[in-house]
Amino acid sequence: MSDPVLALTGIEKTYNKGKPNAVPVLRGASISIARGEVVALVAPSGAGKSTLLHIAGLLDSPDAGQVRIAGQEATQLSDRRRTAIRRNQVGFVYQFHHLLPEFSALENITLPQQANGIARREAETHARDLLARVGVADRADHRPAALSGGEQQRVAFCRALANQPSLLLADEPTGNLDPGTADTVFAALMELVQTTGLSALIATHNPELAARMDRTVRLENGLLV
Repeated sequence: MSDPVLALTGIEKTYNKGKPNAVPVLRGASISIARGEVVALVAPSGAGKSTLLHIAGLLDSPDAGQVRIAGQEATQLSDRRRTAIRRNQVGFVYQFHHLLPEFSALENITLPQQANGIARREAETHARDLLARVGVADRADHRPAALSGGEQQRVAFCRALANQPSLLLADEPTGNLDPGTADTVFAALMELVQTTGLSALIATHNPELAARMDRTVRLENGLLV
């Protein structure tokens, strides 16, 4: 049986640790996500979802506990090694698209690939394929300001998958969209995830979207249940 794509074990995180106003956020959170599994992460605002996702994606370090990505223990690695894992194994999607405004949709997807050593023509071919999968192939040459909110977020999904990661981490990816657009955009995301076979941990407040994933975990009192 293959290693889980993501395994968090006993993750602890306290802000202002050692100070009178210390805020414990994670108190031993653990989760294991299998290859190809899509998991919904549900919790109230301020419960620590973003903190958990940042630790899972090696953007932040826990005070205690272990992070394994694609079978590799990453908690104690150097910044350089963590950056390499993040670049090659992890894709991020946020509530706001964070696309580079001066570049087209196509360029926003090709740039991460070129930074990873992929030739421009090959990167563009892959980018156009991703855009076609989410139904915005005809918007490839448009800059973000010329795209609707739903189109911008679909481009952001494509960018997150540009380097063919094994794990997608998404923080309220449809939270800034109206319900109809959110449903369309989420369907596009699920199509991408399922056809590429990657694993995903997706934070959402929407119970209907959570129900469409393989399972739901809740962050309660710093623990995942």
